[in-house]
Amino acid sequence: MTKNFLRAFALLVVPFVASLFIRFLYMTNKKNFHAPLSIPDEPTIFACWHGELLMLPYLYSRYRKIPNAKVLISSHFDGMLISKTIAYFGLGTIAGSTNRNATKVLIQGIKAIKDGCDVGITPDGPKGPRHEVADGIIAMAQKTGAKIVLVEIKPTKFWQLSSWDKFTVPKPFGTLNYYATSPIDIDKLDMQSAKKMIQKGLKKHEK
Repeated sequence: MTKNFLRAFALLVVPFVASLFIRFLYMTNKKNFHAPLSIPDEPTIFACWHGELLMLPYLYSRYRKIPNAKVLISSHFDGMLISKTIAYFGLGTIAGSTNRNATKVLIQGIKAIKDGCDVGITPDGPKGPRHEVADGIIAMAQKTGAKIVLVEIKPTKFWQLSSWDKFTVPKPFGTLNYYATSPIDIDKLDMQSAKKMIQKGLKKHEK
């Protein structure tokens, strides 16, 4: 079998299986939401670390009964798999990263927000450094006036991969702890102050 055939097969099968697996994990875990009951309807940026993004769709669905969001995802093959997986949860994609093709991605993100979409970002993605905030989320928020919801997802039982982001996969029959801030406004902050605020907010419940 050729590499192209294997990739095409993976893109057809893996996202569907992955979406079922995510639903299974969510259903078999208890859930604790330490988060506002609601947020304003205006377009919002949702941010979480790359290693915690697996169960993010369920935090988003708490606030938007009808999904209307685009998530920044790497344009590489693994990013394509993620893109097709989150599509099963009604989420769209902006392909690229804030490190490569940064200007193009920034323009697409700004356009999405101005068109009324929420945007999902992993500030340390797609390749790290882990838990370091890149410039893209700051620029996008300040150029659109969009506020940011900072999200942490902490399962009590989990597998942790040896990848750069220490990607976390919850185990069944534990508890998913979702932490989310009220929307924060970084419009008047300089770049470094905004980065520090976001980094601190996303590490609030680190052990």
